[in-house]
Formats: sequence, C-alpha cells, structure tokens
Amino acid sequence: MSRIGKQPVALPDGVTATVSGQTLEVKGPKGVKTFTATDDVTLEVADGQVTVTPRGKSKRARQQWGMTRTVVSNLVFGAKDTFKKELEIRGVGYRAQLQGNVLKLNLGLSHDVDFPIPEGVTVTAPKPTELVVEGTDKQLVGQVAANIRDWRRPEPYKGKGIRYKDEYIFQKEGKKK
Repeated sequence: MSRIGKQPVALPDGVTATVSGQTLEVKGPKGVKTFTATDDVTLEVADGQVTVTPRGKSKRARQQWGMTRTVVSNLVFGAKDTFKKELEIRGVGYRAQLQGNVLKLNLGLSHDVDFPIPEGVTVTAPKPTELVVEGTDKQLVGQVAANIRDWRRPEPYKGKGIRYKDEYIFQKEGKKK
C-alpha cells in the first residue's frame, strides 16, 4: 500500500478540478494545468478533493499510484501559488544580471554565459549574487534552477560556485606539505 497514494489531494478555495477519461484539468488563479495519467490508476474528483486509486495489484500500478498523487498535488499547488528556488553565487567576481529575457552570468570563465529564460518561469536577481527562480510548474522550476547551477557547481575546497540557498557544501582540507 502506498502511504502517499492513499491520501486525497484537497482542493483549496478558488481551485477546481475536472476529470475526463485519464486527463485531469485543474483551474485556479495562476492558470489552467492539465495532466494525463497512465492507465494503471483511476482519478476521481468528489467532495472538494482528488483521489487516486490503482487499477490492479501489479508493481507498475503501485508505482504509478504514489507518483500520480504527487503530480496531482503539485498541479493543485501550482494553480493556486508559485514554486520558488533560491540560488546563491559565491566567488570573487562571480555575478548575475538580467537583460530582458536573458540571464547573463559572469562565472570566471573566458566568456559570459547567456542563459535564455524559458517560458513559464521568471528569474529575478535581487542582488548580483542571488537568483530567485519562480513558476507554477514544479518540474520546470527545478530544471531551470539545476541548469543554472550546472554552469559552475560549488567546489569542495573554497566553496566557489552556484549553490541552492539551503545547500550545505562539505569543505575539504587542502594539501599539506
């Protein structure tokens, strides 16, 4: 039994959900989101909540049960609110600035990195060394933050690079003579 899958997803005020076949459509103040579930699970909307149930006892049905419930939960949250990832840039001369729909990163490379911001995500730079990635799609927000971080991952000796705000980097000791 899936502990996550058993729990129904409550619909907050201002958010409505409709099911047609295997497609769930969630409408809220932040927009309309759709999700098509696999044939291994059944989606039902009743009494202001969405429930997901497996269609069999197979391993795949049980896997899809918990995963589908989590995706539905993220859709409902995204229709009402926004997801946020905060990044922090550390290093001498490392900085970021926005120029229209392009994020310009100066990361100690021989050239500046021009990162185009995809549709559905907003990136803000409150300080030259801080970035905030926001959007209504949790997967897209996490992927954009990870792509930005991949340009200069934090290294373990000095801690230079792009890290998540709450990330801890274990500091290694350097060479000894």
